Amino acid sequence: MGSSSSSYAPKTIYLDVDGKVQRVIFSRHCSPCDIKELLCSSSNIARNTAILLIDSEGALISIDPTMPANTPNNLYKVMPHSTNQGGEKEDMFQNVLSQVAEQFSRAFRINELKTEVTNRLAMLEKRVELEGLKVVEIEKCKNDLKKLRDEMTSRGGVRVNCNCKYNFTDDGKKLSPRRDVPSYPKYTLSQETIEALKKPTFDVWHWEHNEMLSCLEYMYHDLGLVKEFNINPITLKRWLLAIQENYRDNPFHNFRHCFCVSQMMYGMIHLCNLQERLTMTDMCILMTAAVCHDLDHPGYNNTYQINARTELAVRYNDISPLENHHCAVAFQILSMPECNIFANVEPESFKQLRQAIITLILATDMARHGEILDSFKQKVDNFDFTNEEHVKCLKMVLIKCCDISNEVRPTEVAEPWVDCLLEEYFMQSDREKSEGLPVAPFMDRDKVTKPTAQIGFIKFVLIPMFETVMKLFPQIEEIMVQPLRDSRDHYEELKQIDDAMSEAQKKKTESMSLGGKKK
Repeated sequence: MGSSSSSYAPKTIYLDVDGKVQRVIFSRHCSPCDIKELLCSSSNIARNTAILLIDSEGALISIDPTMPANTPNNLYKVMPHSTNQGGEKEDMFQNVLSQVAEQFSRAFRINELKTEVTNRLAMLEKRVELEGLKVVEIEKCKNDLKKLRDEMTSRGGVRVNCNCKYNFTDDGKKLSPRRDVPSYPKYTLSQETIEALKKPTFDVWHWEHNEMLSCLEYMYHDLGLVKEFNINPITLKRWLLAIQENYRDNPFHNFRHCFCVSQMMYGMIHLCNLQERLTMTDMCILMTAAVCHDLDHPGYNNTYQINARTELAVRYNDISPLENHHCAVAFQILSMPECNIFANVEPESFKQLRQAIITLILATDMARHGEILDSFKQKVDNFDFTNEEHVKCLKMVLIKCCDISNEVRPTEVAEPWVDCLLEEYFMQSDREKSEGLPVAPFMDRDKVTKPTAQIGFIKFVLIPMFETVMKLFPQIEEIMVQPLRDSRDHYEELKQIDDAMSEAQKKKTESMSLGGKKK
């Protein structure tokens, strides 16, 4: 579980500063705030000034570790972004507190952390007094600083997570969850909720993060995984907290999507009676892979990573860069003793668990869809639950089904996910256009609609895959396959309506054009 030293290679950009070339070097793991400070300093601009980064053609460059590198012949220029001074004063306290949080994220040894925080807070308190701001504002800032001090004392040195969600830190350790276990409330699930959790009709939109964490915790207990693998219940809580903290707030690939996939896996285990056909180890592999399958997803797919030559694409040689990253983050979290739910598993058994979980997460790369489904089709008619390769292939197909199973759910639950996915697609295609990268038609806001986005996917990806699984588990037809057919019909009707409206609008436009010519 070590990391390559190449992942720490610094990035270099070149600036035009008063007609001279200024070279700026920064770590790829710097926060955007650190990079902005460095750019201000390099360009002789006052610290905390709002700035813009512009290329030689006048285009804006996003200031973050993934910004494209340039050359001395293609200089960037740093420009102050005009703001009013009143706004700067109002923002000062937030900036001060943000700086403190950033300092926390850099400290990994408790003694150094306490010393640095104490010195930093003392300096900030003195700075606030010297600003001569209104007494009320000063008192508010002091209270905020006091809360920070108290929080650090109460935590006894628990490390704080950084805004970038996940970093390969210098000592190879993942940062711990921001929230400690006592602040993770224990919810008692009603019998109605317990029964609903086992079904694909479960409404995933009605639950807060802590409630979803409690549901996931319940699944591990209910399936007997806590007992079978001698998982410390408190460690399970910490692990789930760390998992939730390491899903980003993307429109689609977020913690709620993680919960959706995990709940659908739990539902399929019950619906297909997998506990009677597979081992407890298989159950653990299926659930843990589902929980971890999109960890730290950046919101931009593999195609973007490869075309933009991002750090992830370079690190993983363009081979499933996101899925490889999800695996790496998953086992980085498990490498922390306080989050290692497999601490009591024998080394050889853990090795098997690890390999199987990696296999399943890598199977969620849609570029491998045809390969995996074809392999399963060759086995399904004579499927043998005692054949290790057959079971491995089944587990890969099951996690694929769960990963893209939204349209199995009722329309009122499924349709909002389409909006979320399109929002993430449009965010990517807009960035691709701005960076001069290829844009997939199904992600282009000017070319795609909800019906056109869904019809082909349901007809040619979802239904064939679920119908193949149905050969092995006929019981899924009514509750999983039929909803997919209904969803296909629903979007085809919507497309017919859209086409009719477009045709009517076209005729109206042509009629108005002809009327104008006659005059």
